[in-house]
Amino acid sequence: MRILQFVPNTLTSLNLFFGATGMMLAFQGRPDLTAWCILIAAFFDFTDGFAARMLKAYSDIGKELDSLADLISFGLAPAAAYMSLLHFGLTGSWTFSFFAHDFVTRLLLLAPFMLAVFSALRLAKFNIDTRQTESFLGLTTTATGMFSVSLIYLVYVRGGDWEMLATPWFVLPVIAVFCALLVSEIPMFSLKFKDFHFQRNLSRYLLILIGAVSLLFFGIGGIAFTVLGYLLFSLVNWLRRV
Repeated sequence: MRILQFVPNTLTSLNLFFGATGMMLAFQGRPDLTAWCILIAAFFDFTDGFAARMLKAYSDIGKELDSLADLISFGLAPAAAYMSLLHFGLTGSWTFSFFAHDFVTRLLLLAPFMLAVFSALRLAKFNIDTRQTESFLGLTTTATGMFSVSLIYLVYVRGGDWEMLATPWFVLPVIAVFCALLVSEIPMFSLKFKDFHFQRNLSRYLLILIGAVSLLFFGIGGIAFTVLGYLLFSLVNWLRRV
């Protein structure tokens, strides 16, 4: 049926919708709900590609829409959540009025949106790079966004010592590192299994283990540790080949 050809783009649009909703919630001082929205957006980000393959419903507009949705969900929304985190670190409050602060504070609060800029650069680069069919060069926007909102979720929900991560001395370097990773040439292994051979898939099995344990202890916040594990394994694999 012809109507089935619209299913992938509908799923992509839902990705964008929840990303935009998550961004709005971050501006309202609820980055915990932002994390849930981005988790849902990531689900639709996965299912749209799956649906396109199953239904053979590929289209140029679908490819462009996917990148635009990812920019909102995994670039802009996490940047807004970092803005809320920074505000909490500076003032002790998650909710804010941007123009209530002095010029220097405004600049600090705007700094996280560099993550959105580099996410856009990453997506534009990926769309024209024919080398990234089996694996990735640089960290994906999805992984970056999921790391960001899950880390902020931990600070918001757990509080206590986690609130030390809300200082500009932590937040700004983290954003700088992930901006660099987005556009880097560091190979990141694919999470897709071609077979179930233990040795060939050791990194993938270990990552599943880390993810399961992290989610058990930290809930959504465990995604941050899973992404860090993914980064570590990718760096080790890369250094072994250099």
